[in-house]
Amino acid sequence: MTLAEELECLKAIALMGGCREPVFISSQTLAEVLETSPQTASRRLKALEGQRLISRTLNPDGQHITVTKDGEGELRREYAEYCRLFAHEGGHYTLPGVVINGLGEGRYYMSLEPYKKQFLRHLGFEPFPGTLNLRLAGADIPTRKKMEALTWVPIHGFSADGRTFGEVRCLPCRINDIPCGIVVPGRSHYPEDIVEVIAATGLRDALGVKENDRVVIEVAYD
Repeated sequence: MTLAEELECLKAIALMGGCREPVFISSQTLAEVLETSPQTASRRLKALEGQRLISRTLNPDGQHITVTKDGEGELRREYAEYCRLFAHEGGHYTLPGVVINGLGEGRYYMSLEPYKKQFLRHLGFEPFPGTLNLRLAGADIPTRKKMEALTWVPIHGFSADGRTFGEVRCLPCRINDIPCGIVVPGRSHYPEDIVEVIAATGLRDALGVKENDRVVIEVAYD
């Protein structure tokens, strides 16, 4: 099965309701959607199952099929590639990254009241105490650099308990349908391949991701 056939079949199952939850599909029904024979549709399902892109439970008159997390990742990867291709036409950037473990500092800083109030005012939410840390592939760093030209929100520093807390820059974004913000410390040298994201909720739990999983950030611009 070619990559195009693989993605076509995955997309069809997802559109029929099989993304992360089982959907009942017969080979005949899938064949009609794919405009092929039931035998070919059955072979494609076996191939996808062999690659762990779907899971299925067979019944005499059909099967319950679920697009797995790996399968969903393939669809998201394809979506991200199209978004990158047409980013300037669509008025947004897409930035895929891999989840990594941070140092835990974001939990402390995002819990400080002066920061929380400013994020609420500018982004419309108080940040969950912690950040989602992503590592970019080398090919995506140029996109990250282009985003520097966008309008970032300044989050002002402050002093408290004898300490000075520096300025932070924030760029509104989304992951899936979740409003988020990319945050960058204003004064420190920050690795160009690392992105920290905040949201009103814990993003790992909300997205169902763990270390090394792929996440796509979307940033709209005028």
